Amino acid sequence: MIYLQRVALEIKTVGLYDLILQDVQKIAGKTEVNEDEILEIMEKNPQILDEYKQINVEYNLSNIHIRDIDTQNLELTCKNKAQAINKNLAHLREIEKYTLDFEQSSTLVIIFSIEFFILFSVQYFIVLLDLKEWQLLIYSIFASSILIAWLYAKKERKKYDKNSVIYEKVYEQTLKLIEQLEIEGCIKKSDLIIKECEEHV
Repeated sequence: MIYLQRVALEIKTVGLYDLILQDVQKIAGKTEVNEDEILEIMEKNPQILDEYKQINVEYNLSNIHIRDIDTQNLELTCKNKAQAINKNLAHLREIEKYTLDFEQSSTLVIIFSIEFFILFSVQYFIVLLDLKEWQLLIYSIFASSILIAWLYAKKERKKYDKNSVIYEKVYEQTLKLIEQLEIEGCIKKSDLIIKECEEHV
């Protein structure tokens, strides 16, 4: 459900993907690359597309380049499948953030940031406020916070793993439903493609 022509255009023209463009230029061995060359490089180097997807998820931009199906003028036989597709697309957009590796997710960054803040606070209380007689208690609170952070990170990792599996399953199911509707003459997949991201315009 990702529109590769749009990916190539955005890598070439949108500043958000400048680092990816630099990787493409290195692979191509030149500074000027056109969209066809980017598509060719993406085909041979799948990590380029993976980087693009990761940046999108980090910036809350969807990698699902398919719009919801307008069900108003559809026949009843097509309508149920179209509604199922729309429901699946909404669910996919909702859990898309879980397609990132947990180690590269903002959740882990937040956990580390909080722990760093707690460590700084511990040092502040002990050294600057001269609370050396309380240092054992303060350090034990810090140790407890590390344990809580570890348990929370473990719980979040499970959530990422679970939702990532769900995402793949629903993604495949939705693709099949779209193909079925196209075969049945209810829709044209090409009409559903979002060729341009409004956030970049």
